[in-house]
Amino acid sequence: MKIAQVAPLMEAVPPKLYGGTERVVAYLTDALVELGHEVTLFASGDSGTKANLAPIWPRALRLDPSVHDYFAPVFMQLETVARRAHEFDVIHSHLDYFAYPSLRLLGSPAVTTLHGRLDLPELGPLYDLYDEMPVVSISDSQRQPLPHANYVATIHHGLPQNLLRKGPGGSYLAFLGRISPEKAPDAAIRIAAQCGMPLKIAAKVDKVDMEYFKTKIEPLLAGADVEFIGEIGEHQKSEFLGNAAALLFPIAWREPFGLVMIEAMACGTPVVAFNNGSVPEVLEDGVTGFIVRSEAEAVDALGDIRALDRNRVRAEFDRRFTAQHMAQNYLKLYTRLIKSRPKSPLIAADPIVADPIIAQGQALAAHAAAMASTPGFNAIAGA
Repeated sequence: MKIAQVAPLMEAVPPKLYGGTERVVAYLTDALVELGHEVTLFASGDSGTKANLAPIWPRALRLDPSVHDYFAPVFMQLETVARRAHEFDVIHSHLDYFAYPSLRLLGSPAVTTLHGRLDLPELGPLYDLYDEMPVVSISDSQRQPLPHANYVATIHHGLPQNLLRKGPGGSYLAFLGRISPEKAPDAAIRIAAQCGMPLKIAAKVDKVDMEYFKTKIEPLLAGADVEFIGEIGEHQKSEFLGNAAALLFPIAWREPFGLVMIEAMACGTPVVAFNNGSVPEVLEDGVTGFIVRSEAEAVDALGDIRALDRNRVRAEFDRRFTAQHMAQNYLKLYTRLIKSRPKSPLIAADPIVADPIIAQGQALAAHAAAMASTPGFNAIAGA
């Protein structure tokens, strides 16, 4: 099967540090290649992949200070995919609703995975207009604020089976991800303090959340047994999570999936999570962790955390959340979409017109390779 994967351009695929969507796209793309399919990844030029890379911009937009208009490269990407659509059996977009106008006109078998929140008021009217566009939810819970979208499947995320290793556990609690009100690191600090366990926080702080960090989190760090590590890379997660007694996941919003939960499970580390969003779909209460409704319940659950079998936690990851399992589920969906292929498209991709775009992509690939060989340039190449 010839498959196009269309990734966000803000981060490389996979990202060097934080970036859940791009990480999942990387894992899915490589797993599809490993299963014998011909995959083209439309992404930034500093991406690392087993697929054929179609670079749209030399570097991840977040890392390129020369970019002032983030939408211009995205429109380049959409046009490039449209002009090459005739090359693929199916197009899989991870750009949220940005690709809907061109995908509707092309009429090619296509699907969009929705990676983010769906409770924004603008999305209802938008999906009234695009009510026929096939979309994938990453949890059943994610669908609830937007029930009338054309969901064709729920497919949970997965990780490469050998990406993270099971660890022995330890005496500290872990918090991993991003500092923001919806992730509630303040609740994690209070929970750890109440149960008398040290807490290690490995998390990024975006500019938009800096005030929250300064006013709400930093004051709590001074009076508690908390180590703020900052953002960590993929290669550091096995040690960070594998040596923790548990991962705290006290989310204060409808989490669409929560990749960090299955990262912890891959390390054999149980998760104590608030009952919100996807949590009941990902965790099995009393097996891979504890699902709680308050900070007090979280403290009580941590008293029983060592009773959980870390081997069983890892086994549940292997059974449900590997990248191969995710890829096989998507392949079943692709096959369904191809069999129900729409009638003739409203516009047709022109391979002659596409030649300059392809040539431009090849030039960008050469430029990206040259930049990667430059001393001091931090190319992200498939950690």
